[in-house]
Parts: sequence; structure tokens; C-alpha cells
Amino acid sequence: MIYTVTLNPSIDYIVEVEDLRLGDLNRMKRDLKLPGGKGINVSRVLNQLGVQNKAMGFLGGFTGRYIEDWLHEESISSDFVFVSDDTRINIKLKHGEETEINGVGPVIHDPEANTLLQKLAALNAEDVLILSGSVPPSLGADFYDKLIAVCKQSGAEFVIDTTGAALQKALAYQPLLVKPNHHELAELFGVTIDTREEIITYGRKLLDAGAKNVLVSMAGEGALFITEQGVYHANAPSGKVKNSVGAGDSMIAGFVGTLSLTGDLLEAFRAGVASGSATAFSDDLADREFIEQLRPLIQISEV
Repeated sequence: MIYTVTLNPSIDYIVEVEDLRLGDLNRMKRDLKLPGGKGINVSRVLNQLGVQNKAMGFLGGFTGRYIEDWLHEESISSDFVFVSDDTRINIKLKHGEETEINGVGPVIHDPEANTLLQKLAALNAEDVLILSGSVPPSLGADFYDKLIAVCKQSGAEFVIDTTGAALQKALAYQPLLVKPNHHELAELFGVTIDTREEIITYGRKLLDAGAKNVLVSMAGEGALFITEQGVYHANAPSGKVKNSVGAGDSMIAGFVGTLSLTGDLLEAFRAGVASGSATAFSDDLADREFIEQLRPLIQISEV
């Protein structure tokens, strides 16, 4: 079973305004409310791929119930810890360029945090835990360490999609997959990366530090997959980018879901790139039909 953890989910309130005038009355051209949070995105795309999974984390208030109801409508299994504060709302304001206004998120109290840790203690060696997204400040910077410790005690594999110190600390515990984009990879090592060769050099450093597989997304340049067995490049299919939100989460879903079904790393890589691209070309997250349409267009070559 694949489990996703979203510590600070949200309702993403997408508002499109044709001509934004600050300090004046503006009318929406259209709006859309979607369940947000990186782990939730992964669960929704895994569900499209027909991969059994369970969404976990923290939800609260009427906003939390909205997210849970949405997941149930999509027949996604969930086991969230309900907290006393409301789940946040993030505003995505589209007026030519996109402006984001993200909520802080609820305060998570120690008993609530401990309940999640207790739930995850039931994992076993057949399971994969996907950790992604930001940590609410009330949990402390080391909460991912606690989740990883529970995961390792159970014998389960884990995937982590975060940046900075949290990612660096997680590498020693041998994550199944890490997925920085090329900007995040450069930031992680405090360098400027200009070439594919430099991406490979620093991607291999993540392997040396403990990661089992490294997937580096490069937007229109496709993606690189770096393993002990070799380095592989996948092209990015052509299409009009509508939505950058969730593309990375979709890539993780495509990779981990396909790996769980087939055990084939390169097919998992292909499915990851197809899933990420399908989301980038969609208003919401990718659906199965679009992912399967793009999958044959992904060409993989050894570097």
C-alpha cells in the first residue's frame, strides 16, 4: 500500500480576474476550488492510475471537511487526524501572471501530532510512505525526522519531496526517491547549475548521500533519472502549459505508482514524466486518459 502524508493541506481557491485594479472593485472572470497539498495531489493522481493508496495528515474545520468530502467523491481512501483549527485556504490569483497568497495553516497540538505518528506505526515492509510539502510551524522543523523514524522502524520505504535542510537530513535514511527540480538542486548545494552535466554531478551527490533514486525535473528540457545503474534522460512532450501546480506531485505519483505495479524503474520514469506533463497541460491534475495518451511520446535514452 502507498500512503501519502500532507501535513499542511489547503483548499486552493483559484480566481481569474481579467483586469486587476488594486484598491477598486474587481469581478471574477471565473473561480475554482480544489483540494490542495502535495501529498493530496499525489493521492489523486495515484487514484487516476488505479493504484491503491491512502491519504493521511491533518485536516480541520469546514475547510478540512470539504477536502475529505472531495476525496471520498473520488473514491480515495483517507485516514486524516482531525485538529481543532481550520485547514487553510490558499488563493491563486490569475491576472496574466499568477499571484499566490498562502494561508499559514492550523496550529497542530502535541496529542494530534502523536496520533498521526501512532497511525503510521502500523506500516509494514510492503508499504511506501510519501512525504511531501511544508511542515506547519507548530510541529517544529524536525517533524519529518519523526515520521521517517517511524517509517524505518516499520521496514517501509519512503519518498520525500521537500527542500533544504529537511531533504539533506532525510538522505541518510536512504529514501526510495527524491525529486528536486534543477533550481532546487542548485539551491541545495549553494551553486549555479547551467548544464545537464552539472545536474548529473550534483544528482550523483544525492545518491552518494543515501538516496536510492534521484529524479530531476527540468521543465521544457524534460527530466533526468539518476540511479546506481545509470543516468537516463526523458524528453518533455510538447503542449501548452496551463498549470504548474501539482506537476511535480503528479510526477512522483506516476513514478511510485508504476514502480509498485511493475517493478520497472525505467517504465516508472516514463510514467512519471507523462503524469507530470499531463498535469502541466491541464486545468486540474492529470486524468488517466491524458496520461496514457502522453506515455508513448516519452522517449528515454541513456546518458
